[in-house]
Amino acid sequence: MTDKFEQLKSRLARISDINASAGVMGWDMRVMMPPGGVQARGDQLGTLGGLAHEMFVDEEVGALLEELAAEFKSMPFEADESSIIRVNMRDYEKQVRIPTELVIEMAQVTAAAQQAWAEAKAKSDFSLFAPHLEKVVALELRLADALGSPSGNPYDALLDQFEPGLNYQYIDGVFSGLKKPLVELIEQIKAHADRVNDDVLKREYPEAQQIAFSKEVGAALGYDFKRGRLDKSAHPFTSPNMHDARITTRVDEHFLPSCVMAVIHEVGHGMHAQNISESLYHSGITFPGLAIAESQSRFFENIVGRSRAFWEYWYPKLQAAFPHLNDTSVDTFYRAINKSEPSLIRVEADEVTYGLHIMLRFEIENELINQRMKVANLPKEWNDRMEAYLSVTPPNDAQGVLQDIHWSGGGFGYFPDYLLGSIFASQLWEVFKKQHPDIEDEIRSGKFSTLLDWQRDHVMKHGAKFTFPELSERATGQTLSWEPYMNYLRTKYSEVYGL
Repeated sequence: MTDKFEQLKSRLARISDINASAGVMGWDMRVMMPPGGVQARGDQLGTLGGLAHEMFVDEEVGALLEELAAEFKSMPFEADESSIIRVNMRDYEKQVRIPTELVIEMAQVTAAAQQAWAEAKAKSDFSLFAPHLEKVVALELRLADALGSPSGNPYDALLDQFEPGLNYQYIDGVFSGLKKPLVELIEQIKAHADRVNDDVLKREYPEAQQIAFSKEVGAALGYDFKRGRLDKSAHPFTSPNMHDARITTRVDEHFLPSCVMAVIHEVGHGMHAQNISESLYHSGITFPGLAIAESQSRFFENIVGRSRAFWEYWYPKLQAAFPHLNDTSVDTFYRAINKSEPSLIRVEADEVTYGLHIMLRFEIENELINQRMKVANLPKEWNDRMEAYLSVTPPNDAQGVLQDIHWSGGGFGYFPDYLLGSIFASQLWEVFKKQHPDIEDEIRSGKFSTLLDWQRDHVMKHGAKFTFPELSERATGQTLSWEPYMNYLRTKYSEVYGL
């Protein structure tokens, strides 16, 4: 190991610690901070973000990366050292284009925007959030301009922030191929909607018991509570630090999945962070692209957490926590938790209709960033597209355009990763089952270690070493394809609905 590589690692470690500190402050802002702290927290996050950015784009870092890239060019592509140099070089070439003052301003504006979003959602009043969102969009346009886009589409520059190498044309191609068979399946299910009833999920479920049960599930799946914790927030999220991977949920005492399934989703993220290879700590490449990240949360939430085998093990424990379920069979409950019907809320959407929620957001984001849509028109555009895509119209802003936090934090380009992650999760499951044909029996008996071990070895431990296309090839031997996703949905929902 050369002295120059040690110098680079030392610099990356300091930057990593600053970003991790900002992450804890961001968690606090969304979980515990009093409302009056928003201005100060925005300033604090701006200072930390600006400092980390200045340290990373320092000319000496660039010089070290260039020298090391030449020195280590013969090292295997997958080696930690070559990956640390390759990925940080890619990020450096992007970040050096971004003015530090823009980084600081973005942190300040989004801190205020997230607070405004929470108030606007609570009051179901988009007008309280609109001025903040206009500022965020303006900053995103400046960011896209600084980063540049070879395609000429500024949205591509923002997509690349979340999933390096992907662009609108690629993602639109995947979504366009998926859309027709997905809509056909939705129509088939709608024709037999009366075969599944989910009233059992809408009984009274006291918060304390929901939280306790969800924590038990999370621990059994493999989430380490010694390196994480569960709290409540307006929108569930994970603070993905390797050694402090905190998760949150929300609770609806009259709709069980709001908490339980959100926890399983965030546990997937949390386990991903906790199982990144220790050799990548402080390297600057621990956080993967978000399609990879979402593949883990969606894998555990849906493919595992909504499976029949999963509930054959957990349902007796759920009945013990909520004795009023003793009048309902596990088969009825399993079908209820997989009920498919067009609905308003993305995070509570079933696996089949979920994709249309993402396609809607993907299209809106592209139009906003290309300035073909105005922020002021968002509520109407949202409602019109919900009616066109899912035949439902939000009755208010809270259940419509204000339901997601992402835009308030500058998350333009994030939404498509949810569906890309779902598609990839199905592809991983297809390969996994061939290698472990008895996995459903293991799940049915409450053994989840095989699942976590396989995901750790094939996905989690790599952090950001590989791009989404690279990891897809390495983990499954195939390029990303939507066909396994549709095969999974058709097989499962044909059984649930007797199609």
